[in-house]
Amino acid sequence: MRDRNKHPWIDGDLTIAADVMRRVLEEAEAAYGRDEESCGLLVGPAAEPLAIDGIVPMDNRANKLHALDPETYPRTGRMYFDIDPLKFEKEVRRRDGEGHPVKVLYHSHLDVGAYFSETDAAAACMGGAEPAYDLAYLVTSVENGRVADTKLFVWDPESCAFKEGKMTVSPSR
Repeated sequence: MRDRNKHPWIDGDLTIAADVMRRVLEEAEAAYGRDEESCGLLVGPAAEPLAIDGIVPMDNRANKLHALDPETYPRTGRMYFDIDPLKFEKEVRRRDGEGHPVKVLYHSHLDVGAYFSETDAAAACMGGAEPAYDLAYLVTSVENGRVADTKLFVWDPESCAFKEGKMTVSPSR
């Protein structure tokens, strides 16, 4: 994919509405209480490609998968998130068709920093050499039940790695 002209949000410099960021942080703290990472999507108007004005929380299936088959899924939701790929794809297509595309995939980390891990990078690239979707990635660190930090990450094609991107939280519309 990697179409900067069509999807300029992949370079960061995003403006996230304050009420959306508040919900992301609330989701992260609530998920901490369930001993799992939060996860979901952030959306915004196609006409304002760097604006984020909506949130679509998704279920983290990691604990359910671990409970069903701990040998195949040895890690729990405390260590990673797993979004149903069919629901993810359906949401991406639906939002794009409505002119309110998915621009960011968000998730939280429990009791560690807000960084883009090797697991996060592998999931974003889905076995390829670069991200499978034109998205930015928001990671929230929750330590001892409280948000400690939030950072945006974007793909840097020159270094073939994720790097921290710029974001601003603005008053809600």
